[in-house]
Amino acid sequence: MMVRADTLALPGIRHAFFTREGGVSGGHYASLNGGVGSADSAAHVAENRARMAAALAVQPHCLLTAYQIHSAAVVVAETPWTATARPRADGIVTRVPALAIGVSTADCGPVLFAEPQAQVIGAAHAGWRGALGGIVEATIAAMETLGAVRERIRAALGPMIRQPNYEVGPDLVDRFAAEDPTSQTFFAPAPRAGHALFDLAGYVAARLRRAGICHIEDVGQCTYADPSLFFSYRRATHRAEGDYGRHINAIALVDG
Repeated sequence: MMVRADTLALPGIRHAFFTREGGVSGGHYASLNGGVGSADSAAHVAENRARMAAALAVQPHCLLTAYQIHSAAVVVAETPWTATARPRADGIVTRVPALAIGVSTADCGPVLFAEPQAQVIGAAHAGWRGALGGIVEATIAAMETLGAVRERIRAALGPMIRQPNYEVGPDLVDRFAAEDPTSQTFFAPAPRAGHALFDLAGYVAARLRRAGICHIEDVGQCTYADPSLFFSYRRATHRAEGDYGRHINAIALVDG
């Protein structure tokens, strides 16, 4: 039902990179679809998210995700919000106990953060746009405003599409070259002429290191390559499935 990172196994902190297992949805959404923006039954999504909240030891209404826009925008969560009042952002930070903050993904890179001494946590949605645009750095900076010390922050990269399955066109390669010349090491030749295979996880980890984060873990799993465990936007597109489920990747400050 979930993947966990050793670096976030900390007192008073609970986290999970949820897989597609353990829910009630069917069809393309089988079974633990947490995507409120999907065309799945709203009742099924609510039940799935309630199960995820229980695994994180919070109330269902306290599992918070944003309306993601592939940006570097980060919000501070202080109280629960409703699904219809979600802020438009790709990062969430908090120091409030019993709130689970998370991001939804279906190939993009989820990054969960914890600063155990200050008891400050964060979650970032790092697709290629967000990673290039600075979502990782913006989330770290927002954690610092809540009292986190950068050198003590731990970060974990969850399941995402991996380089062997992430073919991109020359426009994206050129954009990265123009905006971040150090990024070219994360592109490898693809079978199609002019295309490349992009190492999203490697690039996100590099941005974390450049931002001064020393404790970094990558769980190493590929959403595209394992349909039994993970949803994948790209796989669903290649199969002409019409829609796809969304994972929830979340972290919470809890008692015990």
